[in-house]
Amino acid sequence: MRRPNFLVIVTDQQRADYLGCYGHSVLRTPNIDSLAERGTRFERFHVASPVCMPNRASLLTGRYPSAHGLRLNGSVLSERASTFVELLRDDGYRTACLGKSHVQPMTGRPVLRRDGDGAQPLDAWKGDGGNYTLEQPQHYVGTERHAVPTPYYGYDEVDLVTFHGDQAGGHYLQWLRAQRPDADRLRDRANQLPHNYICPQAYRTALPEEFYPTSYVRDRAVDFLSSARGRDEPFFAFVSFPDPHHPFTPPGRYWNLYDPADFDVRLPYEAHRNPPPPLRWCRDQLLNGTRAKLGPHMSFVATDRELRETMALTCGMIGMIDDAVGDILRALDENGLRDDTVIVFTSDHGDYLGAFNLVLKGALASQAINRVPFIWSDPRARGAVVSPALASTIDIAPTILARCGVLPYHGMQGRSLLPCLEDAEVTVQDSLLVEYQDNSARQGFTRPACVRSLMTLRHRLSVYKDEAWGELYDHQEDPDETHNLWDSPAHRELRSSLTQQLVHKMLDAIDPSPKPQYEA
Repeated sequence: MRRPNFLVIVTDQQRADYLGCYGHSVLRTPNIDSLAERGTRFERFHVASPVCMPNRASLLTGRYPSAHGLRLNGSVLSERASTFVELLRDDGYRTACLGKSHVQPMTGRPVLRRDGDGAQPLDAWKGDGGNYTLEQPQHYVGTERHAVPTPYYGYDEVDLVTFHGDQAGGHYLQWLRAQRPDADRLRDRANQLPHNYICPQAYRTALPEEFYPTSYVRDRAVDFLSSARGRDEPFFAFVSFPDPHHPFTPPGRYWNLYDPADFDVRLPYEAHRNPPPPLRWCRDQLLNGTRAKLGPHMSFVATDRELRETMALTCGMIGMIDDAVGDILRALDENGLRDDTVIVFTSDHGDYLGAFNLVLKGALASQAINRVPFIWSDPRARGAVVSPALASTIDIAPTILARCGVLPYHGMQGRSLLPCLEDAEVTVQDSLLVEYQDNSARQGFTRPACVRSLMTLRHRLSVYKDEAWGELYDHQEDPDETHNLWDSPAHRELRSSLTQQLVHKMLDAIDPSPKPQYEA
C-alpha cells in the first residue's frame, strides 16, 4: 500500500477565527474551508509558543521551546536537534521546504549586550560549530540563486522566503530581481500607491500581484506538485506563506478586497472589566501620545479606525492566500495526487487583531495569539468533522509520523492526534502548556517577560515570572476573557488547583533526552 504524501500549509500570524470555516462573519476563504469540509477541524488547537521562531521549531521537533532550545526570536534551532522531517527523509520521503522556514535568524543583525564593564558576557552554552547564517540577507544579494546546504533540518529541497509582506527576502528576492530590474523601486515604501489608510505599518505596495511573495510560494508549490506526478516515492512538502504578518501590504485588488466599514470593533478596551497591567500600559501609550516610539514589532493599542483598517487589510492578505491554496489544490488534482495526500493547514501563532484594541503579539497571553487554526484533511476520511479536543503545535510531528507508520525519536513531547481523527469524541490530553519567553522588555514589563499558561477545556491560567498578578479566565462563562478571576476570593481554590496542574505540565516539559549511554 502506498504511503501517504503530506502537504503542510502554514501561514504567519493568523488567529484561528480569521477563516470562514472558523466562523468569521466577513472574511471569505472557500478554498481553505473546503479542506475542513473534507477533513477534521480542531476547535481548541494552540501553539506551543505564540512567537514565530520558537513555535516553528516546535512544529519541526515535536518539542517545547524549553526543550529544543529555540526559546527566543533571534536564537537558532541547533543542527544537533532531531526533526521529524529527518525521519521521513530517512524512510524514503522526498522532502521540501517552500517558503518561510525561520528556524535561523533572518536579519543578520547581532544583538550586543554588555555588562557594567562594557564586556560582552559569556553564554552558558558554547557554539556547536553549525552555520546559522543560512536565512540571512547577505546570502541573497543579486540574482544568482544561493545554494542552501542540504539536508536543511531534513529538507532536501529548499526555496526560502524570509521576512514579510512586500519586504520578503531569501530566494524569493533573488527571483524577483531577476524578473523585475525595478524590484527595489517597487518595494520602496516611498513609492507606494495612493491611499487614505492611517493604520500603522500599512502601505499600498506598488508590487504587482504576480510578483508578491504569496504568488511566489504558490508557484513553487505548484511546480513541486507537478514534478511529483508519476514518481514512486511519497513526498512531504512544507508550504509556508509569510503573510498575513505585518506590514499590511496586500497587493493589487487585494488591498480593496474588504471595506474597513464592514468590520466591527467587537471587543474594545472598555470590554475588559479589570485589565491586566500590560493592557493598561499599552492603552496609556495611545492616550499620552508615546505610542509612536514603539518599535515595528511592538504590540500596540489601536484606535477604532486603525483597527478596522488593519482587519480589512489582514483579510485581504488572507484572501490572497486562500486563492493561492485554491491553485495548489487544483495542482494536486491535475497531477492525480489528491487521493494519496494528507493536507494540513495551520499557522505559527495568532494576532491580537482587536482583542481589547490590541494589534500584533506580545507577552500578554490571549486566546487571540495562542489559538490558531488546525485542519487535517485525510483521503481516508472525507467527512466534515469538528474536534473539541485540546491539541498543540507539538502534536503535529507525532501525528504525521503515526499516520505513515514511522516511529518517533526519544524526547518527542507531543502526542499523536490519530485517536481524535478517528473518533471526534476522543481526547488525548486534558490540558496544554503554552510557553513564552521574551528577549526584551515590552508591554510595560520592566524586564523581559517569562510566561507559562495552562489551557484546559474550560480555563486559562497564566503566570508571569516575578509578577504579583496573573490571569485566570473561565471560557465557559467568559469566552472573550473579559473578567480576570485571579484575585477573586470565590476562585481561590480553583486558582490553586490550576496552578498545581501547571506545575505538573511544566515538569512534563522537562527535556527527557538524551538517554544515558552507559551505567554510571
